[in-house]
Amino acid sequence: MATNFYFNNFNNSQEQLLIENLVMESIKIYGHDMYYVPRRIKNKDEIYGEDSVSEYTMAYEIDMYIRSYDSYEGDGAFLSKFNLEIRDQVTFTVSVRNFTDEIGNYESIERPREGDLIYLPMADRLFVIKYVNKNAVFYQMGSIQMYDVVAEMFEYSGEKLSTGIAAIDKIERDYSVNMSVYAILAEDGYIISSDDGYDIVQDQYNFDTQATDSLADNDEIEAEADSIINFSEIDPFSEGDI
Repeated sequence: MATNFYFNNFNNSQEQLLIENLVMESIKIYGHDMYYVPRRIKNKDEIYGEDSVSEYTMAYEIDMYIRSYDSYEGDGAFLSKFNLEIRDQVTFTVSVRNFTDEIGNYESIERPREGDLIYLPMADRLFVIKYVNKNAVFYQMGSIQMYDVVAEMFEYSGEKLSTGIAAIDKIERDYSVNMSVYAILAEDGYIISSDDGYDIVQDQYNFDTQATDSLADNDEIEAEADSIINFSEIDPFSEGDI
């Protein structure tokens, strides 16, 4: 038997608009100003579905509520077979209408996307979006008013950061091993190169320190290994026979 047609609980646009306004007002009262940084795909691998040379060139200010009010979620800091990894996660709540007005209409996207970045000035942390829950609250009065965005601490791996936000762009200058970051640009924005094809860089670039990965620990691993096995003195697999 059908529901009572005298009561309309899920198609009333005015009730939906009221809840949406209340959600936006709550986020503006209890939320924080953040920066949403969309990812630019430059060279997507259609087989693996990834892009190793992503760019982040814009930053949009938007207010979000931190749902993880207690502490960071996720796996936290743990020692893996590759190194010490930090998998701190946080969940942000953003209004659907506010996201559409502030970001979606300019970027032609319907919702927050996995792979985009969120910068939280309060904690001076940059997060990458891992998952977007499109049904955070299941159809209040027949509509969706908010998204829950699950983000993880961003691990820099050579991406180009030129958003205009100093705290974000500083990450590339501090950790990038690409000398083009310090290249001299012409008026049209192209990099000036020498006759042999190398980029002409500014004085700030130090070939002795910045040409190596500051996060690499190859030297430490090699030094630790020398204290365990020394191939220069004896063959460790000969059982004492030289």
